[in-house]
Amino acid sequence: MTGEPAPGAVAPRGREDRRSGDRGRGAWRPRLWALPPVALLALFFLHPLALVVQQSFRPDTGGTSLRPYADVLASTAFREALWTTVWLAVAATAGCLVLGFLLALVIAFVPFPGARAVARFVDVFLSFPSFLVTLALLFVYGSVGMANGAWTGVTGAAEGPFRFLTTPWGVLLAEITYFTPFVMRPLLAAFSQLDTAQLEAAGSLGARAPRIVRRIVLPEALPALAAGGSLVLVLCLNEFGIVLFTGAKGVTTLPTLVYGKAILESDYPGACVVAVVNVLISVGLYGLYRVVSRRARA
Repeated sequence: MTGEPAPGAVAPRGREDRRSGDRGRGAWRPRLWALPPVALLALFFLHPLALVVQQSFRPDTGGTSLRPYADVLASTAFREALWTTVWLAVAATAGCLVLGFLLALVIAFVPFPGARAVARFVDVFLSFPSFLVTLALLFVYGSVGMANGAWTGVTGAAEGPFRFLTTPWGVLLAEITYFTPFVMRPLLAAFSQLDTAQLEAAGSLGARAPRIVRRIVLPEALPALAAGGSLVLVLCLNEFGIVLFTGAKGVTTLPTLVYGKAILESDYPGACVVAVVNVLISVGLYGLYRVVSRRARA
């Protein structure tokens, strides 16, 4: 005799209550474990963000109103900063996609000494701060950089011809240089999973390299391109260090406009309005990417 009820017998009510109680306590355990990270997220991220949103509705005159939004959205400085932010982000993303795809193709499929070391350097490059790349470009193309120094040394001119680094094109070059590895990393991972037998079979049938890339490699790379491109687009929309370190006086993006209003003008409601708009654009683009990627997988 084991004390277990016979088959078909009804278990005692007390035992059923104990089992249901155990199941109820087990269901609550995952929720209890989730409380600490949720509390930390609310304390260090959601609470400051809520304060920014709250401040955006409080003009300097006091009270709560939409006046800060009306003043900022109607200003020429905001519209110019929004346009500059969007076209720089889109152009930089397009440049990173093209350059990153070509470089990843070379590293993955063209045998050369040091290919593995270059692939590892891409991983290390992702940890570099953006201002470091901009500083390197200043050493090369700055007004007293190596390129202008070589020009003046050869020609005897008073100054060199390379002045583009303090223009929007210099910001664009710096962003493409810095963010291209963010596209290369998912592409290299996707290329490592590609069946090389398909490439060899296509080559044995006489297909040229451009046709192989277009018909076999590119379709496999589209999800990685979408992931890397969406990440670069969001990062470029929120980039601050590159614009600041290039010293481009005529280039004002939404992040630098937030800095200018908060630090230089002490217009905290206006700075919060621009910050809220910047966050909404970034979140909207991320949501659009999730929808597109979900439909692509389906």
